Amino acid sequence: MTTVITYGTYDHLHRGHIRLLERAKALGDYLIVGVTSDDFDKQRGKINVQQPLEERVAAVRATELADKIIVEEYEGQKIDDIKRYGVDVFTVGSDWMGHFDYLNEYCKVTYLERTQGVSSTEIRSSKRLRCGLVGYTDYIDRVYAECALVNGLEVAAVCAEDCSMLGEGPLGAPLVTADYDEMLGAVDAVFVYSHPDRHYGQVRRALEAGKHVMCEAPMAKSAEECDELFALADERGLVLMDSLRTAYSTAYARMLLLIAGGRIGDVVSVDATCTSMRTNKPPFAGRRDMAWSSMAAWAPTALLPVFQILGTKPDSVHISSLCDAGDRTFDEFSRITIDYSGAVATAKVGAGAKSEGSLVVSGTKGYVYVPAPWWKTDYFEIRYEDPADNRRYFYQLDGEGIRFEWVSFLRMIAAVGNGLTGEEVLRREGGIDRAVTRATCEAIGAFERGEGVKYLKAGAQHR
Repeated sequence: MTTVITYGTYDHLHRGHIRLLERAKALGDYLIVGVTSDDFDKQRGKINVQQPLEERVAAVRATELADKIIVEEYEGQKIDDIKRYGVDVFTVGSDWMGHFDYLNEYCKVTYLERTQGVSSTEIRSSKRLRCGLVGYTDYIDRVYAECALVNGLEVAAVCAEDCSMLGEGPLGAPLVTADYDEMLGAVDAVFVYSHPDRHYGQVRRALEAGKHVMCEAPMAKSAEECDELFALADERGLVLMDSLRTAYSTAYARMLLLIAGGRIGDVVSVDATCTSMRTNKPPFAGRRDMAWSSMAAWAPTALLPVFQILGTKPDSVHISSLCDAGDRTFDEFSRITIDYSGAVATAKVGAGAKSEGSLVVSGTKGYVYVPAPWWKTDYFEIRYEDPADNRRYFYQLDGEGIRFEWVSFLRMIAAVGNGLTGEEVLRREGGIDRAVTRATCEAIGAFERGEGVKYLKAGAQHR
């Protein structure tokens, strides 16, 4: 019996895929098809895959051409699979000509001509979502550049009150305007990165206009406002997604899984620090209408691991803030202390002070250490009492995670279009749970309302 193996992503399975599988099947008696996992696709730089693994596997199975389907999860697995399954022939499309010649040492390598005029990339690109970017900082420049790497996405408009602060990229969008309603009329979806005081109103207007929304956290300043926005999105059949790119980092997601799996025992403490002196660099410095408070800028990120690991219903939350005497809603630095039954957490945030931006999760068996800046992590360690047991983990993070966040947004929109509810989409796509978004909005709202806050005068010297 001649065993043949081939691999692919098989996103939006089309006649080209089927033709290739048919020809691979004809090379022998038994065909093994390897379908790449979501994580492996990310590691290889394939960020535009729109269908989750289970859908892609189901599509290959439905062709009835594969005698066995396996999942490709890591670099070098092809050699392992060839040995494990006694493969005689390895085959892929001719666009990989010469790339897998090294496998001739283990079996025969055959390259098959691909069907011309059809590809998954073309299919994804033909279904383009027109998005609008709302904001006024150089972060919009980075978002604009990353969007160009995502198939099926087109930046159709940019909305900024002062376009002089934007780079050449966003200014090249088909529509550049200061009129929010004009932008809404030109797009299918909106990314909101305006001042936090405007998030709730702009998100609501976009949802009322029938647009999908991804909003930089916090999307609102209270749990009630958050609930109202999610209810409106569900009523209109729209996606409302919290934008925290850390949540879509492979390393961060794997860290959460290892913690949930008991690798450090029972968690007793989460300590996260997020500071950046660049948050309110000129020309934003000193401008309350443009600058972000430390809580608004960094609390959503710092609280993310706290609420995801320890839960969204703490026993108590206390905030100590260094604030200007004339404006207690604007802090230079804050420490948030969160108490749970059996665990404690601290989140330190600063836009006017600098500290080590690390994350430490302590457990009864060991602890997780993520070095600064942990919110952009591609590396973390699990450490134990005996250093010989320590483990290190590395997962490449491209583009600060922005592109992966946008891919998730597109996949959520596609899933809602197929009849899933917002909650079902979050469970399937691994987005930020609504309870986490709600708890974050409430924490920031409580700070601005002065609930549970101890105010300290900024710049005071304590002896």
